Amino acid sequence: MNPQLHAQRHHLSLAALLLAAPMAVLAAPGRTDFDTVGERARALAAQPYRPTPSRTPDVLRQLSYDQMRDIRFKPERAAWRSDQLPYELMFFHLGKYQTEPVRMHEITAEGDRPFRFNPSDFTYGANTLKPETWGDIGHAGFRVHYPLNNPAYKDELVVFQGASYFRALSTGLHYGLSARGLAVDTAGGGPEEFPRFTDFWIEKPTAGSTALNVLALLDSPRVSGAYRFEIQPGSTTTMKVQARLYLRDAGKNPIKTLGIAPLTSMFTFGENQPSRDDFRPEVHDSDGLMVASGEGEWLWRPLQNPRSPLVTSFTTQSPKGFGLMQRDRNFSSYEDSEASYERRPSAWVTPTGDWGAGRVELVQLHTPDETHDNIVAYWVPAKLPMPGQPLDIGWQVAWQGDAQQRPPAAWVAQTRVGRSFAALAPNEQQLIVDFTGPDLPKTGEVRAIASADSNGQITEQNVYRVEATGAWRLALRVKPVDASRPVELRAYLSSGPNTISETWTHILVPL
Repeated sequence: MNPQLHAQRHHLSLAALLLAAPMAVLAAPGRTDFDTVGERARALAAQPYRPTPSRTPDVLRQLSYDQMRDIRFKPERAAWRSDQLPYELMFFHLGKYQTEPVRMHEITAEGDRPFRFNPSDFTYGANTLKPETWGDIGHAGFRVHYPLNNPAYKDELVVFQGASYFRALSTGLHYGLSARGLAVDTAGGGPEEFPRFTDFWIEKPTAGSTALNVLALLDSPRVSGAYRFEIQPGSTTTMKVQARLYLRDAGKNPIKTLGIAPLTSMFTFGENQPSRDDFRPEVHDSDGLMVASGEGEWLWRPLQNPRSPLVTSFTTQSPKGFGLMQRDRNFSSYEDSEASYERRPSAWVTPTGDWGAGRVELVQLHTPDETHDNIVAYWVPAKLPMPGQPLDIGWQVAWQGDAQQRPPAAWVAQTRVGRSFAALAPNEQQLIVDFTGPDLPKTGEVRAIASADSNGQITEQNVYRVEATGAWRLALRVKPVDASRPVELRAYLSSGPNTISETWTHILVPL
């Protein structure tokens, strides 16, 4: 995975016609639906990949980051504003990081019509440009506005820009982690491939619409696909996603890892990995991966900023959900009045139907600072379709704030690493894990069931209630057999015959 990509925030006769004149076909009369886009994806996958031609002028490619920020869409030119509809569309300008055009269309009762590039829709600030000479160069993406927090003002609700990236907000939140349409060989293959949404069809809402519907065509060298998004804003904004994917015949270079419902986030440091030279206690968009397995186990893995790539996974049958979560919602945990990390959303993915066998994979990369995404999580199906055969799959992404998905039992409130009064032995590490939840007992027998893999020795463990918070605290001391290799740890709480917490699972990396 390239961690900078987010900051730079992508019948045979029919196939021949698509490749010969894609703009003409995509603008054909009639109302486009999911099956129409699916047929186009199937036709594309039957042919060699051809990237979307770019007409971005060199003068736009050469702009600096600040110069690009000086190009802004005029709010008064937003699509549907004059109709006084609940949703409005604004578009992103090509240049610098985004040079491949995205074709966009409006679906109306009368049929489809293109949203064409018009330089009059933008202000160019201090830039000395001649946009009237460029022609229709296309757009880089779009954003949707909706009265999310105040009925008198339309906030940004969702953004689609850069490859297949998109992100959304719920009431009272700031942008944080992103989702993607698809991840290809993020880990386990050769260089990562970034499929991109080449075309969007956005259904014009009515005055009473509670949801916005978006269709998208995805394409890349080894896969093509059709997507449908049903976006419903609110205190928790939900996005129902329907996808139909077709793999290309890639010969000797087949896809190794097909990542479904990928989430991309940032973790620089936190309570489990504090910074030595930053006054802020924590800096992250997400602090852990949560998984609801098909076998009924709930798992929590704290995120890390490793020195080298760290790829782990959870194998399961028919998963119930997974997500990159921002559990810590307190300002005092971050002390950043500008970034407001406590207001970043969690994203919880719920499968539609039975996803069968596979694994939830977590990729953690090193990042030097908070401007780069370094965390990716996605579902990898155990079996991929043959080239030309459809993979139909659906899910829902819930963008959550204070009210977020929790396990049915107690959950991990914090993970801390470091010694207390007693000194540690060479290569020994201490971990403090707090479990909290409304149903935890205040008295009685609570046991911690902790284990390490073959490279770890638990030298000491203790569990006790913290009267100040009501949490039950597990203190572990662990020593690796081979100090150059990581140790995988697992622990949960039980009372009598019952499991009363989710399973905490942590990778202890070499010191």
